[in-house]
Amino acid sequence: MTTAGAAGAAGTRAVTVTERRRRHTLYFLEWAAGQRPVHLDTEVDMTRIQEHRAAARDRGERYSVVSYLLHSAGRVLDRHPHANAVMASGRLPLLRPPRIVRFQGVTAKLALDRTVAGERTVLSALVPGLESAGLREIQERVDRYRGERTAELPEFKGVRMLGRLPAALGRAAFAAALRDPRERPGVFGTVSVSSLGHTAVDGFHSAGGTAVTLCAGRIRERAVVRDGSVVCAPVMKLGLTFDHRVIDGAAAADVLTDVHDLMEAFDDGCRAQDPGPDPGKADRDLGARRGLGQRTG
Repeated sequence: MTTAGAAGAAGTRAVTVTERRRRHTLYFLEWAAGQRPVHLDTEVDMTRIQEHRAAARDRGERYSVVSYLLHSAGRVLDRHPHANAVMASGRLPLLRPPRIVRFQGVTAKLALDRTVAGERTVLSALVPGLESAGLREIQERVDRYRGERTAELPEFKGVRMLGRLPAALGRAAFAAALRDPRERPGVFGTVSVSSLGHTAVDGFHSAGGTAVTLCAGRIRERAVVRDGSVVCAPVMKLGLTFDHRVIDGAAAADVLTDVHDLMEAFDDGCRAQDPGPDPGKADRDLGARRGLGQRTG
């Protein structure tokens, strides 16, 4: 709904817009203001992934770049449970020590750019079970959200409700959905993934409400050094934003490094290079015994 304002001295017309399709985004941004985002980035040589995509196309199969990122992110976050987590804010945050909830199982919150009833908006689709899902399974889940009627899917019922409710009730409903941090995988996922690779954007950062947010830019042919020689290779800039309340910089750098290495070593969708022993297994087992996380997917 819009309301036309009075014409200014120079004839400029002001229009007031009442946001409805983007209300869920505005409520999220109000909530996310409590995060402490820090940004890292790297460049990924996409040669092996592009070769795999080309071979798949020859077989009549299509894989999007974001599916490869989801595939690697799921395995890496499962190996780094301290980053597959969220800050738990209690009712009396000043009187209680900080608490972190760690999750078993990786669910991505995938940002989607969609036009709904003529208005451009962002929808967040959940992709669960990434710690074990194969590339084809991930692509099938992503494809579900590619249709023109994506916003009408049952999983976006809450978004549609927030657009209809008065602002005060909408904010209350949004806050209620986030009250129990152990239920966060079903609301925000445990890792956020966003891509602007279809545009001229080389790299960017965003904070998706999770401890780790991965942001993919476009793939460009760039000069790289291999065995002492300069060659051209498809390179993608990959950004990582982490919530400093949940993890520290060195841990976040390890996560980004592992995602980088898995993507560069991608082989046939499931035989990516093994990063070695799992240093977080003891922490994950301890969290399970204490009931700190929940199984998703």
